[in-house]
Amino acid sequence: MIGADLYTALPEIALALFAMAALMVGVYGGKDKLAEPILWATAGLMVLLALLTGSQGLETRTAFNGMYIADAFAQFAKMIILISAAVVMVMGQGYMAARGLLKFEYPILIALSVVGMMLMVSAGDLIALYMGLELQSLALYVIATMNRDSARSTEAGLKYFILGALASGLLLYGASLSYGYAGTTLFAGIITTIAEDGMSVGLLMGLAFMLAGLAFKISAVPFHMWTPDVYEGAPTPVTAFFATAPKVAAMALIARVVHEAFGVVPGDWSQIIALLAVASMFVGAIAAIGQRDIKRLMAYSSITHMGFALVGLAAGTAQGVQAMLVYMAIYVTMNIGVFAFILTMRRDGQAVTDIDSLRQFAKLDPLRALALLVLMFSLAGVPPLVGFFGKFYVLWAAVEAGMAWLAVAGVIASVIGAFYYLRIVYYMYFGDESEPLDMVRAPVQATLLIGSAALMVLGVINLFGIEGAAALAAQALVK
Repeated sequence: MIGADLYTALPEIALALFAMAALMVGVYGGKDKLAEPILWATAGLMVLLALLTGSQGLETRTAFNGMYIADAFAQFAKMIILISAAVVMVMGQGYMAARGLLKFEYPILIALSVVGMMLMVSAGDLIALYMGLELQSLALYVIATMNRDSARSTEAGLKYFILGALASGLLLYGASLSYGYAGTTLFAGIITTIAEDGMSVGLLMGLAFMLAGLAFKISAVPFHMWTPDVYEGAPTPVTAFFATAPKVAAMALIARVVHEAFGVVPGDWSQIIALLAVASMFVGAIAAIGQRDIKRLMAYSSITHMGFALVGLAAGTAQGVQAMLVYMAIYVTMNIGVFAFILTMRRDGQAVTDIDSLRQFAKLDPLRALALLVLMFSLAGVPPLVGFFGKFYVLWAAVEAGMAWLAVAGVIASVIGAFYYLRIVYYMYFGDESEPLDMVRAPVQATLLIGSAALMVLGVINLFGIEGAAALAAQALVK
């Protein structure tokens, strides 16, 4: 029995053991001299574990008395998390090394946070949920302040920690209420209690508090206050990490909780998620209009995009979960490309992030400008790019679930949000002359930028098969 359980959780165990071994090697082997080899080894292991996860089969397996669930849904989310974390680490290696921020702890902390994310998406129990969430969060608090010489970075990490502790308290209070009224911490036990005895007020309050805590992790309004400051203050590779893997993990965890533990009463939670979705879409879209820093703009962009992903979840159907998973895969790809570009923004050798510095950039580097144009159009949802289909899927899922008003709100928010994406394109091609950016030779970042832009164009053919994989994942979650 224990052997079967350990095999089921093999990817998490392997990554956790590697992180502990790398920590010992780093401490006793010369510390920061080994930072780069540890980073490459961590990224390589994550890619291997993604392949291992994808080869484990689609049947649903449980371990540790139901506390851990391995199914097609977890498999889909974990592969995105592992690959995006590996790509972001490699993408930011040069940036961190050039600024003296590539400490040996950096890849180890990312590995530990990814272990937490993988546990989150496989959680079948409130205790496992909280353990995974805290392991992820504690590691993220530290890497947000990797640049200890920057007051802004320290401030960002402190805000993230304080607000994160508040969110964890809300989540834990909701979990304790759910346990008190259901008499079990297992999701399967909670849904059985609701099916037999009905949804009590205590369980509904517990769910509301848990959703509030989880909404913080995806930067959903009104729990988004930390996002712009942390995105701006953290080193850019860390910001890129925040914008990708943790968002997928938290969104998958919300889907797991509402469907595995409260799936028999979708009417009780879809309204809460719909409210979060509408608030996130509009606040993110409107607040981004006045931003002059591209990292802060991407922070508000992420708030808006999480609102769109929540539209899919609010539908309360397998189609909605499928649309959400497709949307998150597309969102991560677009963000990796944009942050690959941001990492190359330099003037006189110094990193810059102000949007005004992009004026007439197309004259300086037409190919990279074209790639960024494609990504901005895709983020805005301009057809026929892949970003349009991501939005179409979640909005159509809402219409099919009888929530046409939510789809209409999404369309309006998308139109508002298009302004600040198109403004960047306008600056690059038609803006007034300004002091040009440096011509930076960064093959890794250029490859990821152009590659992600190419995916946004070529993916319109069949979305590279992720639609079918997401359908299988959704069917595994929504019984």
